[in-house]
Amino acid sequence: METMKQATWNYEYWRPRATCKDYDPALFFPVGVTGDAELQIKSAKMVCGHCPVAMQCLEFALRTNQEYGIWGGKDEEERRVIRRMRRQQRKLAVAS
Repeated sequence: METMKQATWNYEYWRPRATCKDYDPALFFPVGVTGDAELQIKSAKMVCGHCPVAMQCLEFALRTNQEYGIWGGKDEEERRVIRRMRRQQRKLAVAS
């Protein structure tokens, strides 16, 4: 069985199992963050909420620095926060 890290990088492993494969990709790349885009973001995150490979998708997006769209149920800002937290954790680990 593949580890999470291997599965994350093996795009062909998790992507065919993704719930989003049956949706228009545009749903996951809204233009803006207000009005109709806000509803689109909610809809995309709902799809991700039912996805069996959402964690692999999110990890892929984090490791490949995807700047746009909804990946693994997280938007751009949420992924920035996760990256920032990870950097801080690495700094703390190195310092101790």
